[in-house]
Amino acid sequence: MIGRRIRHINRYRDIAVALTRHGFGFVVEELDIFHLLSIPARLGLTAPRTDKKTLGERIRGVIEELGPTFIKLGQLASTRSDLIPQPIMRELEKLQDDVSPFSFEEVRQIVESELGLGLEQEFESFDPVPVAAASIGQVHLAVLQTGERVAVKVQRPAISDTIRTDLSILQNLSVLAEARFEWAKRFQIRAIMDNVGQSLTEELDYSIEARNTETLYRQSARDGSVRIPRVYTDYCSKILLTTEYMDGIKLNRPDQLAAMGYDPKRIAETLVQAMLKQIFIDGFFHADPHPGNLLVLPDHTLAFLDFGMVGRLDPEMKRHFAKLIIALMRQSTNGIVDAVLRMRLATEEVDLAQLRRDIDRLRDKYVQVPLSAISLGEAVTDLLGVAYRHRIRIPTDFILVGKSLMTVEGLVKQLDPQINMMRIAEPFGSKLLLEQYRPGKIAESFKEELAEFAELLLHAPKHVKDVINTLKKSRIEFAIPDLDKLFQKLDRIINRISFSIVLLSFSIIMSGLIIGSSLNRQASLVWHIPALEIGFFIAIFLFVWLIHAIFKSGRF
Repeated sequence: MIGRRIRHINRYRDIAVALTRHGFGFVVEELDIFHLLSIPARLGLTAPRTDKKTLGERIRGVIEELGPTFIKLGQLASTRSDLIPQPIMRELEKLQDDVSPFSFEEVRQIVESELGLGLEQEFESFDPVPVAAASIGQVHLAVLQTGERVAVKVQRPAISDTIRTDLSILQNLSVLAEARFEWAKRFQIRAIMDNVGQSLTEELDYSIEARNTETLYRQSARDGSVRIPRVYTDYCSKILLTTEYMDGIKLNRPDQLAAMGYDPKRIAETLVQAMLKQIFIDGFFHADPHPGNLLVLPDHTLAFLDFGMVGRLDPEMKRHFAKLIIALMRQSTNGIVDAVLRMRLATEEVDLAQLRRDIDRLRDKYVQVPLSAISLGEAVTDLLGVAYRHRIRIPTDFILVGKSLMTVEGLVKQLDPQINMMRIAEPFGSKLLLEQYRPGKIAESFKEELAEFAELLLHAPKHVKDVINTLKKSRIEFAIPDLDKLFQKLDRIINRISFSIVLLSFSIIMSGLIIGSSLNRQASLVWHIPALEIGFFIAIFLFVWLIHAIFKSGRF
């Protein structure tokens, strides 16, 4: 307990020093960090730098000084284009996650502890030099006893404790910041912190990444142009991940791709098709498709790597996103607003009239621009910016869609400047919208809704009884003016609806009997009984009886 308290104090001091050094001393003073810890402010504080840097550059400086955890948080925060201003977001995107690797002896100890056997017993060979090292873990090339080449990702020792300590401190500071700074409340610092904190906590659990990889592996099983590494579950744990080793050229090495004779246009088309399929069709997509996570394999196939960050869209969100893309293409304000409202993202406080005006202004930005020049990622990001200004709640997965599209669009433009993601996305959206009108899909939806309605009816008496009991216990007295008049109007409405239904039913019955009789050219007999005549008199009787009852009540 004492050791943890000391670590917290030291970390608070590190944060205060870094903030002060990069010109954010006022934040330290306003948050009163040292006073909270009962530490003299003179400990560790240095004068701020006098060189002129932008706000984004100074924020990036603070993050880089505070080390791996903050770098990872900064990278995750850069996905929140709806909350973070573009100049700051561009600086956050420059954050590099390259750190020094930890020793092979520590790697050996972790692997053997997790697998329960010696390294030599589990692997035919294990390269002691990592092929990649990052803030959370590093990757080693190895060969299993069965001969398969694998990539073994090993989590950095004690990184979990370090990150959890930092997250705890940052959550406390975000609460203080929103209480003391208007800008912090406006940018929803606490919400950002909670969101990226949850994402980072999930990245610490390699078993989640293993499941994500397996899901995408199954999704891409029939796609010959895309490869997802196979997961070796017997060699995985929460801090150990073993997957098939993919040997290819990363997309951030265009010169090497050109030297090997790869067709950049074909690669760009493959990447766009793969990402749009994951988003629109599968609803489960790679949310961090930067060049380091994409490989071009010798047969021109594209390999996706590193699935610590993924996005999910349920069927309803996929449909609404498809409508949104088509509305963007058609530059339809009503279509865009309708898609947003159907997502149930707008609260009652949203000024719909002003929202329509802002979307009209956004639409005007693209009116004179040819479709081939419109950026799908930029259009989605602009829309997210409008939503943020109107305090519309944007699901994290929808934000990840925008971020992923922008990243992919930037990549493919370098490979093929003529490619247009908006045009490629339209068939996916149209296919998704047509899918919901397929007879089998309609029947499935109807079946689900019918089951929900049946369950609602089944439990309705109990819910009504609970409400009545609650009202009895609370002894609430209702005083609604003209309540009787209200009920009378409701009665009239119901009676008129009933009257209309009876007229319609009467017309349908008689039309059916008459048409059937005419087609047969004979009297309509059922079991030798004249059904037409009897049905006519029964319908007349019911009709007259209902009309008499309604008019007698005086509530028509």
